[in-house]
This record gives sequence, C-alpha cells and structure tokens, in this order.
Amino acid sequence: MRNIFLFIRRYRTFFTFLFLQGVALWFLFSYNRYHRAKFLGVANEVTGRINSQYNKVEDYFTLKEENRRVHRLNDSLLNLLPRNFSVRDTAVQLVRDSVPIDTMGTYRRYFSRPAVVVYNTVNSQKNYIQLNRGANQGIKDNMAVVNSDGSVVGVVVGVSPNFSQVMSLLHVQNSVSASLKKSGETGTAEWDGKDPRFLTLKRIPKTVEVKKGDTVLTSSVSYNFPPGYMVGTVADVKIDNTSGMYLLRIKTAANFNNLQQVHIIENIEREEQIKLYEETRKKIEETKKNQK
Repeated sequence: MRNIFLFIRRYRTFFTFLFLQGVALWFLFSYNRYHRAKFLGVANEVTGRINSQYNKVEDYFTLKEENRRVHRLNDSLLNLLPRNFSVRDTAVQLVRDSVPIDTMGTYRRYFSRPAVVVYNTVNSQKNYIQLNRGANQGIKDNMAVVNSDGSVVGVVVGVSPNFSQVMSLLHVQNSVSASLKKSGETGTAEWDGKDPRFLTLKRIPKTVEVKKGDTVLTSSVSYNFPPGYMVGTVADVKIDNTSGMYLLRIKTAANFNNLQQVHIIENIEREEQIKLYEETRKKIEETKKNQK
C-alpha cells in the first residue's frame, strides 16, 4: 500500500494533467456541436471495429454448433426430396379409403438420418468409415451413406449400439449401380484400388454417346441408394477391348479426404424387395428341378 501512495505522489503532476485534460475534452464535446459529432463518429468507428473483431472470434468458437445446426437442417430438407417418395399403383386395387397416404398420393420410401464421421481411411485397398450413429439410433446394415452435399460415400456393413461401420466407395469389393444423367444408361461403378479420386464405370455400351464432364448418378435399380444422387463426372472415355463396352473413368463427387458430416439413408422397403427376390429365385430353382 505504501508503494502505491509513493507512486501516486511521484506522478501526481502527470495524473493531474490527465484529469484536467479529460475535463477539458468533456467540456469541448459537451458544449460544441461540431466536435461532439466528430467524437461520436470516431467513437462509433472504433467500437464498430472492436465489435467486428469480437464477433469474428465468437463466430469461430461457435462454428461447430452452427455446423451441426445446418447439417440437421440439411437432413430435414433431404427427407423432403421427391426422390424419397413413390406413388402406389392403385389401378387394380380396391381403395376403400377416399384419402390417400398423403394429399399428393405419395408414400415415403427413403428416410435419412444425420451422422458425423469419427474415423476414415483412404490409403488402403479396403477403406472403411466409422460414424457416430448405431443401432440405438435406428441404423442397420445395408443403409446407404451420402456426403453432406448429396454425393455417394458408401454402405453400412456393421453396427454397434452407438456406432456404425461403413464400407467406403473406395473399397475394392464395393460397387454401386450408376447411370449416365444424359442417356439414363446403367452400369456399375467400382474402385480399382489405386487413385482415391477416381472410380471406374463399366457395362456402358458403345452405342451411347459419352463425353468428358458428363454427370453420373445413382440408378433406380439399387436396393440401397435412392436414384439421382451424385456419383461423379466422366473424366476419361476408353473402350474395353474384351467386352466391347466403355470403360469410363469417373472423378468422384465426394472428397473422401475430408468427410465430416454425412447422411445415412434407409430404404424402408428394402426387406420386402429382398424377400421377393429370394422367393422368386427359389421358385425358379424348384421349377427347374421338377422339370428334370
């Protein structure tokens, strides 16, 4: 305390000057309209700049929560896309209720859930992605996974109570039914285990006109993916001499080196489709056996 008083006593002249200077400025700005306007303008400019910098710092620390909010909003919008709905054929059915499933006569076929990538690899030939959603959140095997921008990522192949394992599109044993946006011609997109930026689209006949930059989407013949999701764009056009068909090099739409927010898409009717396929296959095999 003694040192504080000594400090004040030593610099009392300087402190007195600051006090009187403050009083003089107060009189100047209080009783002079021009100077007051100038002072307020400068003060607003300074405080505005300080507030702007403060807001930038504050925004930086709230980016994570804002990103989550936007991702939840995107997931809600994704569930409203027309591709997630189909129309029942009631031409040969007796409809007792005059009100359809909804006012547009459509029903939901696909349902989307948001998730966050907690683990991802791109450097091996069999790459996997781990998400923070599992059985407790309704996730099952064979659900499709797309990036936050709607580009194809992979398929769920393993589920624990709170996490799910996804077979990445960058997996040599994975493939997706894809079609050219222009012609609708359907083929199979696979990865050759080399460059993580490119896939190979096979089984496209030479009779189809294909150019670099053409868009490749998921087809309508997949049990997992809804049609119309982005697979990539044609980067190179070649002919497979063994099959006489195109061998197209596709640049992936998803950036697998920077996966963060994704959507897990469930085909609600998948089990019914698979059951019908298996029953039909067994019926055909039994018919063949009986004919022998």
